[in-house]
Amino acid sequence: MVELRHSGSSLGSRASSSPMKRDEDASPLIFNDHVLRDDDDDHPRHSFRDRYRSFWSQIYSFFPFLNDDPRFSQHGSRISFLLLVFIAVAGLISFFSILQRLNSPYLCKKDGIVLHCPRVKENPSLWENPFSATTSWKPCAERRDGGMSDLPPENETSGYIFIHAEGGLNQQRIAICNAVAVAKIMNATLILPVLKQDQIWKDQTKFEDIFDVDHFIDYLKDDVRIVRDIPGWFTDKSELFTSIRRTVKNIPKYAPAQFYIDNVLPRVKEKKIMALKPFVDRLGYDNVPPEINRLRCRVNYHALKFLPEIEQMANLLVSRMRNRTGSPNPYMALHLRFEKGMVGLSFCDFVGTREEKAKMAEYRQKEWPRRYKNGSHLWQLALQKRKEGRCPLEPGEVAVILRAMGYPKETQIYVASGQVYGGQNRMAPLRNMFPNLVTKEELASKEELAGFRKHVTSLAALDFLVCLKSDVFVMTHGGNFAKLIIGARRYMGHRQKSIKPDKGLMSKSFGDPYMGWATFVEDVVVTHQTRTGLPEETFPNYDLWENPLTPCMCKA
Repeated sequence: MVELRHSGSSLGSRASSSPMKRDEDASPLIFNDHVLRDDDDDHPRHSFRDRYRSFWSQIYSFFPFLNDDPRFSQHGSRISFLLLVFIAVAGLISFFSILQRLNSPYLCKKDGIVLHCPRVKENPSLWENPFSATTSWKPCAERRDGGMSDLPPENETSGYIFIHAEGGLNQQRIAICNAVAVAKIMNATLILPVLKQDQIWKDQTKFEDIFDVDHFIDYLKDDVRIVRDIPGWFTDKSELFTSIRRTVKNIPKYAPAQFYIDNVLPRVKEKKIMALKPFVDRLGYDNVPPEINRLRCRVNYHALKFLPEIEQMANLLVSRMRNRTGSPNPYMALHLRFEKGMVGLSFCDFVGTREEKAKMAEYRQKEWPRRYKNGSHLWQLALQKRKEGRCPLEPGEVAVILRAMGYPKETQIYVASGQVYGGQNRMAPLRNMFPNLVTKEELASKEELAGFRKHVTSLAALDFLVCLKSDVFVMTHGGNFAKLIIGARRYMGHRQKSIKPDKGLMSKSFGDPYMGWATFVEDVVVTHQTRTGLPEETFPNYDLWENPLTPCMCKA
């Protein structure tokens, strides 16, 4: 696809010479010189002035009192006055009638019943989903105020459960939601989860360093009993995660609720306090009661709140994004997953020098020796994964897709990303096509971010909130960050666009040397009309965090 190699400016110049543009330039509202001439013997024409006089002579024939002929001077003024009064009264009546119709409901039918339906003006654009497509569902997982709690006293629950939430911020968030759900299933008391340091993140953040503990416990007080620490009567705290007698291991991935009742609950009742390990994705979606799934949404969207200082800093970054041009403007958030670790783990092939490819091969062999083997099978694997749309999008590929969707060069883009593999050279195509790219480090001073650098998860929380509040969110590869952002935006009403590029289509298009730009644009626009975060019916084993529609939202 040769056209895709052109820069943004060359695309603009090509567009200006297209047939459509030429037709627009020759607008019928603009008079050309030959239209105004009447001295062409081969093509006799009336001048603009003659046609102007002809037009008004026809008006005079219908309304002779408008003429200044003396024959009409006696009665013309009286008739003119009466007609003008009539026209003015009729105009006022029409104006107020139209205004009333715009501001008042009108009758419509729904399921055979006549209802008063509000008039909604459609305003589909690059920056929001059509209003009519976002009003059929509403969030309904929030706490019911005034409800009666049926929780037993702490000393009468089944026992205590304790988990380590592993991984990055968003993986930890999912683990916390699952822990609350499992405690509810077993009627157990939940000890406040510990955010575990792992080899990648190397972070010592505690729950209270990132989340509002008081709000978390209070919001869920009618659902699950939660305590801040291991009870004082349990003196052997050090063995909680080391003793086989105190740990439930080998919990299957996406386990059903019944597994916990049959296999975990008896041990909790016996030992009174048990650790669950590991605890990532250890609770399914379709094999648990709907009220348990709704509880997980209640934790995710309502109970888990970041600390006020994190919220305030994120709001400041959002405000700066919206006012970078001196006047309010929308902004796009781009989650660019193209770090060295992601590129290596994908086992996909990317454009690069021979030296780069050799170093990446060494890196993969060191980090994933069992998958790498001798490397002979990886080329075919890379081709297959790209065809199936399982490879991360490169920055340049993202730029071409966004331009094809219609986003202009001036678009303000917030980039949430780690260190991009390939550095500035890899980022150059994206920056050339969208120069208004910024990160939190460019929006805030070192002093403003200094307090957040103590904990990696605090910086991740800032990215999370700025992306969550953006007008358009674009993901380039899967992961918990993107899933939770898209799910939260859906839960908040689907109005904000959340674009999931069709990577399979993109690999097919980028690999077609005969596809022109116009065809590519059409493919991109048509394909992504249904990939903007609109309501989607769920299906078995669908990820609750990305699409909370059925269990956590209700028909409006």
